[in-house]
Order: sequence, then structure tokens, then C-alpha cells
Amino acid sequence: MVEYKWFRENVPSNLEVKQVYGIVFDEYGRVFLRIEDEKYKLTGGKPKDKCESYEDTLKREFLEEVNITLKDIYMLGYQYVDEKNGLLPYAQVRMIARIDKVFDKRPDLDNGKIYKRFLVNKNKVSKYLNYGSIGDKMIEDAIYLANKKYKFKNTLKEEEFI
Repeated sequence: MVEYKWFRENVPSNLEVKQVYGIVFDEYGRVFLRIEDEKYKLTGGKPKDKCESYEDTLKREFLEEVNITLKDIYMLGYQYVDEKNGLLPYAQVRMIARIDKVFDKRPDLDNGKIYKRFLVNKNKVSKYLNYGSIGDKMIEDAIYLANKKYKFKNTLKEEEFI
């Protein structure tokens, strides 16, 4: 059984990073979710190489997958993953960011899929993602950090496709 642990800190240097994903907020504090095969997901991907920063990975993946640019990016933490398969454990980095610009939908540059793009109230994100207790803690930490770092407009906005 795969072991997951959430850490609200930087990745130790001895742990390989295999994934960088973002919990991304709009100006009203809603969280961006990508819909793929009728499942709600965060957006991100693999660093191109060891020289690509986590921030650059997240920016590139958002532009390639959903044609959105980001700003105000901060490290949130990482998920420790041990697949219990004889291979070394690894890290999945999580960051927060704000949406800068939303461009027209276009096919993902890697696979040609066009994803639905959805903004959801930050307090309902866990319901859509259904990541379990570790994922719920990650989302809780993301909301806490975003509330400290960003000034959201107080106007209540409904969930919407963009």
C-alpha cells in the first residue's frame, strides 16, 4: 500500500521531485480546477529537468494545459510518496498562486485534450477533489497561506466555468 505524508515545508535535498502542482486562486478567492474525463483535478506536471525551478514548472504546465498565466507564486509544501515497491520515495511539490490572465481554451500541448476550466469556492475544493485526509490538510494549508498572502475581493462569486 502506498504511503503518503504531507509536509508544510521545503523538500529535503535528498528527495527527488517528480511533480509540481498548484492550488491557484482567482481574485475572489475561488480555486481553479481542471476537469479531465469528468474528474476534478489540480493542474501541474513534471519538471523538465533539475534546472527548472518549481515556479517555472508550474507556470509552464498551466500555460501548456489550460492556457492560463500565473502570478504571486509561493511554495506551500510537499507530499511524501513511498510506493513500497523497492524504489526510493519521492516528493510531489504543491504551490499556491494567483491567476494572472485567462486566455481562450486550446488543446493541451502534450496530449491534444481540451479541458474544462472551473472556479470553485475555496471552502468546497476538498469536496470536488476527494483527496482524502492528507489532501484535505493540504487544501486547508493552501487556503490559510493564500489568505495571508493575497487580498481577495470581498464580493461573493458563484462557481463558474471559464
